[in-house]
Amino acid sequence: MNHNTKDTHNLFSQYLSEQNLRMTTQRELILKTFCKQKKHVTAEQLYEVLKKVDPTIGHATVYRTMKLLTEAGIARELNFGEGSVRYEPDTSKEHHDHLVCVKCGENIEFLDEEIENLQKRVVTKYGYELVDHSLNLYGICPKCQKS
Repeated sequence: MNHNTKDTHNLFSQYLSEQNLRMTTQRELILKTFCKQKKHVTAEQLYEVLKKVDPTIGHATVYRTMKLLTEAGIARELNFGEGSVRYEPDTSKEHHDHLVCVKCGENIEFLDEEIENLQKRVVTKYGYELVDHSLNLYGICPKCQKS
């Protein structure tokens, strides 16, 4: 993530005030905890980490805050078709695609210039103006292939 915690905090505070909401200590804790995650997390996984720090925090608060963080452009929702949405920090705005293992759920972020160029060619060919895209490739990782 390219932005530091202070920038992200300011971005979120600004978004909340535009929505006539305020930065609560729990929202702040969720933001900080989310930004520290090293992998894509579900709201449930984040809740498990958070309740150890603040036992009064509720599921609904975590889910609602993750929705707000997504709307604010701080988190990005990823759907790998496993029944729950995962989140990743989105403040870097650096595009990447995902390689997802259908057995263990491991996912790898990658950026391939050739794939990016092919996508641009397709968009141009059909006269579209590209605003966003995501690419998830599903397979079985080397570890799962061995077992």
